[in-house]
Amino acid sequence: MRHTISLLVENKFGVLSRISGLFSGRGYNIESLSVGETIDPQISVMTIVTSGDEQIIEQILKQLNKLIDIIKVVDMIDLDHVEREMVLIKIAPRQEDKAEVLRLTDIFRGRVVDSGPKTYTIEVTGDEKKIAALIELLKPMGIKEFIRTGKIAIARERIKKPSV
Repeated sequence: MRHTISLLVENKFGVLSRISGLFSGRGYNIESLSVGETIDPQISVMTIVTSGDEQIIEQILKQLNKLIDIIKVVDMIDLDHVEREMVLIKIAPRQEDKAEVLRLTDIFRGRVVDSGPKTYTIEVTGDEKKIAALIELLKPMGIKEFIRTGKIAIARERIKKPSV
């Protein structure tokens, strides 16, 4: 089963290396990894997507919690949360497909971020299924290349039920 793990880490040299080393040293795969600063520039948030049965995920979480530079480890599978990816797609459509490419971009709430004589570069954000669906629809129209950010995730605000 796939898990999205969110880590708050100290923004220091070598932290990413130690975390990726933990995964590789134990034979665990990182399917995607995204890292960025938080409001506090001394702290970063890291989002890791990995797969494994309950025992493997439990072992990963325990090992991550042992690392000194990690402040907090959260398995997002346990929380109501929002996930997003971004993709940049460079497409070289035939003349007769250009309008359809722009129409699909609009339908998927994307935007053209660069345009050349023969190509468009499209930016789209959304969940994994949305990104995959757009790629499948655009493939026959001449995708030259694409690059994805990997998943980022944030927990939703918990709404407290009023007491009666």
